[in-house]
Amino acid sequence: MTDTIHSPDLLKRLAAESAIHRLQARYIHHLDSGDFTGVAKVLEHAVLHVLGNEATTVEGLLAFFQAGLQVHGDGTPATWHSITNVLIDVEPCGERASSASYYTVHQQVDGFPLQPICAGKYLDQFELHEGEWRFTRREVTLRFAGDLQHHVKGAQSEAVAQHP
Repeated sequence: MTDTIHSPDLLKRLAAESAIHRLQARYIHHLDSGDFTGVAKVLEHAVLHVLGNEATTVEGLLAFFQAGLQVHGDGTPATWHSITNVLIDVEPCGERASSASYYTVHQQVDGFPLQPICAGKYLDQFELHEGEWRFTRREVTLRFAGDLQHHVKGAQSEAVAQHP
């Protein structure tokens, strides 16, 4: 009987999942702290697809975030992203992976009490390059939209979108 708990394939997959979880968390931590340069660097090898718009390269991603998201007096978007129900599939070759996860964004600013402002799904693709996992694609889908007036530049106080 083989010891599957210590099999090299299992350990390699678990290491990949851990590295991918960390990438996803780095994206969110940079975004919520208003560090758009950090977000762009996490995605520097990826295509970011958000509701029909795409951005690539550090410069293009940075411009995308700066043009689309509001920053408040504390230098942040005043948001708190949560990622849940993360499913990661590592290909048998061990060099590519994909992930689907849910996100919920909460926001609070002066005169705007804490509330969820949107929720949807991240559809991600990754590759192992020179021993490091990196994003190759992030697609952001929107399932529910609330009051985005303090988050998205140019958004109205009503829901920006309905169910896609």
